[in-house]
Amino acid sequence: MAAAAEVDGCLQSFELYEAESKFYILGTNTDKTLWRLLTIDRLEPSELHVDEDSTMHSQSDYPDLLKILDEDHKSTGGVKFVTNCFGIIGFIKFLGPYYMLIITEQRKIGDIFGHPVYQVTKTAMIELSNSKTRPKLTNSKDENRYRKLLQTIDLRKDFFFSHSYHIIRSIQKNFSDPQEGWELYDTMFVWNEFLTRGIRNILKTTLWTVALVYGFFKQDKLAICGKDIMLTLIARRSRHYAGTRYLKRGVNDEGRVANDVETEQIVYEDLPGPRQISSVVQNRGSIPLFWSQETSKLNLKPDIILHEKDKNYEATRLHFENLRKRYGKPIIILNLIKTREKRPREVILRREFDRAIKIINSGLPGEDHLRFLHWDLHKNSQSKSTNALQVLLKVAFEALNLTEFFYYQVSSDRRTESFLNLSATLKNGFGPHVCDDNNNRGTADYVDDLDDISQDDTCGSSDPGNGIAEDNSEVNGSNTQIKPPKFQKGVLRTNCIDCLDRTNVAQYAYGLAALGHQLHALGSLESPEVHIDAPLSRHLMHFYERMGDTLALQYGGSAAHNKIFSAKRGHLKFAIQSQEFFRTLQRYYSNAYMDAYKQAAINLFLGYFEPQVGKPALWEPESGDEHVLDDDTSKLMKRARSDGSILNNSKPSMSSKGPNGMLNSAFTGSKKEGQYPNWSSDSMHGMSSTSENSVLKLRYTSSASHVKHISCELDYCNGSGDSNFLDLDWLSASDNERSKAISTPDVNISTDNAVGDVSSGTMVSAINNPTFCYHFTSCPFSCVL
Repeated sequence: MAAAAEVDGCLQSFELYEAESKFYILGTNTDKTLWRLLTIDRLEPSELHVDEDSTMHSQSDYPDLLKILDEDHKSTGGVKFVTNCFGIIGFIKFLGPYYMLIITEQRKIGDIFGHPVYQVTKTAMIELSNSKTRPKLTNSKDENRYRKLLQTIDLRKDFFFSHSYHIIRSIQKNFSDPQEGWELYDTMFVWNEFLTRGIRNILKTTLWTVALVYGFFKQDKLAICGKDIMLTLIARRSRHYAGTRYLKRGVNDEGRVANDVETEQIVYEDLPGPRQISSVVQNRGSIPLFWSQETSKLNLKPDIILHEKDKNYEATRLHFENLRKRYGKPIIILNLIKTREKRPREVILRREFDRAIKIINSGLPGEDHLRFLHWDLHKNSQSKSTNALQVLLKVAFEALNLTEFFYYQVSSDRRTESFLNLSATLKNGFGPHVCDDNNNRGTADYVDDLDDISQDDTCGSSDPGNGIAEDNSEVNGSNTQIKPPKFQKGVLRTNCIDCLDRTNVAQYAYGLAALGHQLHALGSLESPEVHIDAPLSRHLMHFYERMGDTLALQYGGSAAHNKIFSAKRGHLKFAIQSQEFFRTLQRYYSNAYMDAYKQAAINLFLGYFEPQVGKPALWEPESGDEHVLDDDTSKLMKRARSDGSILNNSKPSMSSKGPNGMLNSAFTGSKKEGQYPNWSSDSMHGMSSTSENSVLKLRYTSSASHVKHISCELDYCNGSGDSNFLDLDWLSASDNERSKAISTPDVNISTDNAVGDVSSGTMVSAINNPTFCYHFTSCPFSCVL
């Protein structure tokens, strides 16, 4: 029974075999002691027929099982080995047969509590039909065109997964609300939910598939005051309303926003036994209004179009209700877009967003009000009297005071499951290592142990006086201090226009504020505040800069504009301007010539457009898609033909209090971010295209007549209107005492490892990013352009 439970808990190594009428997949556990058999029919390739053998086969049964399968197909040539693989990504069908997508190579990029996290490095697409059942349609022009379209999604870039840890969810959710199997695939961060839906519906299990996360993963080991601390930064991109910058803007009817990304910062002691762990989550997402920008090959900054569609802000309300369900309350909105412009663009959304928030709050009880702050990061970053990062740190500390963060102490005398009353299914998250890779444990190649050179006066003492009360428990005659758990409640939601450049700076500030509190809770620092100029702050800046670059490439087509980060590191103004120029060109090229194909490929991958025989193709106007792929622009399409492409040969080789004690922030804006057209596909979310009469093009006007103005009966309308929780005079005070933190530890960091290395971008070489030094031995930020 124990053995059966183990193999049921996790299959992570597979062998694919082929016969004329069937495919066979043999799946096994880490130690290859138990095996399961999956059969895939090939006689009706236009239908998905899979069957799972309930028998558990031992290692000694394995050779005999292969012999039996070979005998069953002896008359048609027997069974042939195809390839080893590490899980099924899913099944997809265009106009002919089904195709199976599998992972043929993986690379370990980190681990969470000993559970390996992998990056996809090579995939294969296996056609289910054979030479006899393969229909003539397989080689048709449309079938091949769909294949090539899907080919633009390179699964080697920024897709990661874990066989034994639910990396699709935050640590707090894995602890407090354990889920398993089927439920997990319905979450917003599983990008292959559609591709796996068929096999999950048939088998009622997720043993054979992997849940792919699209975003960013980076992990390093820090030596702080004699302790090994693992720092992990994870960004999970939502599959809802997903797409590229100008083609996915604002909100849809279901309250889903574009560029919706959850960022989790995890800190824990790297110990073999009992340990302390901490996590904090923040969110970014497009301004939840119906707005768009038209694609332009002549204008780098197209006009913002505000759609007259949702006068009561129902979609906006749905969006914040969804956030409250996901994270609790308060919801803190940090809006970073511009408040003044000679030619109104961003200010249009600033005013409308402010109206929407106040109308929504007017219908909510005071304790449920959305907390907001409108703060023009672009203007303040250019002001010589304002230190933008220090102001953002003050905001971050106030937000963190409201939301708090997750903390838990795992002890040898109190098991995680019994303490939090978790179900046994959480064994794959934090309990016995059913599927962990014993060969990799303790010998990971992505972290290096470095000497501790941190300053003694900043380190936490062995006496755990870190502001968290302890429980004393007697275990086997020894007195062990156990700190009670802490839970994050609510979330900080940051936005600018694109939720890329300015948003990333603000998220770094929140991450830095949180990191001090996390390390203080772990007893590694005496103070919960880290100086903005400390080596630890610079290391964390490197993390967030890499994440920002990766997310910007995914959504905007270039690395992020890191003007504030570059200036903080002392780069020359000319070098910074040169970098910004190249990245602006890169975004322009990607938006003008590449994004339509990216969007179409995403629609196929996520199942928002399903080809059907006899129905208009995706590139035909009659398909109902607003942005059709015409033959002329198809010549500009960049096809991914590497081994990492999902289309291969059919037979592959083997988050402190301020004056008000509350924080409510909302940021919306972007530094000179290129703007791109909105491509709201009807086929994706059922949104009807807006007619010209229902679209208000706000170009030179300073107000929108279709929007109702807010009366000053609202309790905070008499003030500046920029915040309902924060004293703006205090925020703009020049002393900025909060950021003059006590802790300035010098920290050692390992060699770099991350999913989403910008050096692997796929833009044309003429506008490649300037080279950055990401690997270092002493100072990680000594590199120059």
